[in-house]
Amino acid sequence: MDDVQIAFIAEAVIREIAVSGAGPGVDAAPPGPSSGKPEASPRAPLGEDRGGPLSPPREERGETPAVPSGDSSFRAKGYPATPSPGAPLSRSVPPESLHPAAVPGKAVEFAVDLPDPTAPEFRSRPRVADPVHPEGLKALIASTTARIGVGRSGPRVGTKPLLLFQADHATTQDALFREVDRRLLDELGLFTVQTRITGGKQEYLLRPDLGRQLNDEAGRIVGERCAKGRNIQVVVGDGLSAAAIEANLRQVLPILEQGARSTGLTFGTPFFIRYCRVGVMNDIGALLEPDVLVLLIGERPGLGRADSMSAYMAYRPKAGDTDADRDMICNIFERGGTNPLEAGAFVLQLAQRMLEHRVSGVGLKSR
Repeated sequence: MDDVQIAFIAEAVIREIAVSGAGPGVDAAPPGPSSGKPEASPRAPLGEDRGGPLSPPREERGETPAVPSGDSSFRAKGYPATPSPGAPLSRSVPPESLHPAAVPGKAVEFAVDLPDPTAPEFRSRPRVADPVHPEGLKALIASTTARIGVGRSGPRVGTKPLLLFQADHATTQDALFREVDRRLLDELGLFTVQTRITGGKQEYLLRPDLGRQLNDEAGRIVGERCAKGRNIQVVVGDGLSAAAIEANLRQVLPILEQGARSTGLTFGTPFFIRYCRVGVMNDIGALLEPDVLVLLIGERPGLGRADSMSAYMAYRPKAGDTDADRDMICNIFERGGTNPLEAGAFVLQLAQRMLEHRVSGVGLKSR
């Protein structure tokens, strides 16, 4: 139950008390001599039977509404205390005196009293109580991004590791379901085409096969705007992380274009594919027939890591090719991964090897 529901329930209870006349300060008839129950008062004109169900509100009888005057919790939460004698009375509680969340249009301010669980000092802190080797545990935690040394509370995970897990999971969901910023694509001069996904992100996650095929319109646009037979053709796909493209593309793409041209290689017009899977490289290879195709795509986000990009590469990709026919440079991100600028250089070196040996994937490993 949230604050809004609690506030409305409190208001309803206060009104009911005020209307019914129940609560502190209500005069009760003395018990009868034999039964011990209150005697029924004789029927009286309206306003004289102070305890009956037909009595008017207590305010109209000149009595104080039954709101606890000594209960500090009511005043602390913003509920009205009992008015002082002579103060104007009202049958209903004014909205201004209720919890702010219960008043439509009124701004509500919330304060977070917990530190950010994703801060580096909390992410790497050992949570095991009384470890045998404290320094060894710290070194082990520092050597990996895996969740180790989180401790427990009885059979369950502790509150702070759980908060970190939930925060990282939220980051993952954002990366999965958010679209790549259109302004970035415009800045880099990338036009956009789409695969055969028509049902948005949900279908994209459920039907990877459709993400491996360009739709008919995409095939037409790519054929019109891109030249065939280039030495290097770069394509950008959103993949499973829009955040990865936004974090790295601005640095990698210029390096690839400048590096290719500086070595005398022809460079095709780059473009962006929405709802992209790696297998779409086969369709692009059939359309444009490049010597080397490079697909920059967002990697599947891990918990707490959503900005990692991969570069998939293939020599003259065609229908029926699999991952065995491709090479990949993965974990492209700053601060812990392959630096985007270095990744651009690695891609160019690998492309030159493919051009030299006229093969990619498993076949290139044996050369």
